[in-house]
Amino acid sequence: MSNNIAGKVVVITGASSGLGEATARLLSSQGASVVLGARRVDRLKSLADELTQKGGKALAVATDVTNSDQVKSLVAASVQKFGRIDVMINNAGLMPLSLLERFKIDDWNRMIDVNIKGVLYGIAAALPHMKKQKSGHIINVSSVAGHEVRPGSVVYSATKHAVRVISEGLRQEVKPYNIRTTVISPGAVATELPNSITEPDVAENTQKFYEEFAIPAESFAQAVLYAMSQPDEVDINEILFRPTRQEL
Repeated sequence: MSNNIAGKVVVITGASSGLGEATARLLSSQGASVVLGARRVDRLKSLADELTQKGGKALAVATDVTNSDQVKSLVAASVQKFGRIDVMINNAGLMPLSLLERFKIDDWNRMIDVNIKGVLYGIAAALPHMKKQKSGHIINVSSVAGHEVRPGSVVYSATKHAVRVISEGLRQEVKPYNIRTTVISPGAVATELPNSITEPDVAENTQKFYEEFAIPAESFAQAVLYAMSQPDEVDINEILFRPTRQEL
């Protein structure tokens, strides 16, 4: 086990499925200790048990990223269990797409709370420990939608663009503390993300698009692995990737 992964302590939000689950599996297989945060505790504990049985080190912590105290507790659990936090992956996200004219205000608020505030809470929880250590790596998850906007994706795209802005500002601010930052923007990846869409017609069209184009969640995990595995003096700031066949 090499490539700058073995022995690192990695905290992952949204770890009970999709991108977070795939990343936890890959990093654990490479020797990282993983601290898993999500709301679905049963699935989270099942994953932690599986990784532990395979010889890995994993801890499951019930976490709602819209609650800053719970995100702090997630990171605190990492430090208490493993003595540090080397990588914070702010992965939890929602994508309830809809046209603005449908006024899905509750969906807008949920996206803002999870996709933007959840990332900020993750940064706020991890940064004090990383500053003290004078080392660390914060990985935030944006989207192709953070680079492009289409009808129906306005609010989602706005939240994901915000993640990119936050990540770039963070990159500049943490230079004195030897902290690396990466923002990853996936295209269509096979996850449960489309399940958060509340408009039936939009959900149907999105599901069809994902069925045709989506690539496995492991593709995202490989992007995380690439960014993490670089020498400590190399900071991979942004990764944008799509399925080869995806045009938008």
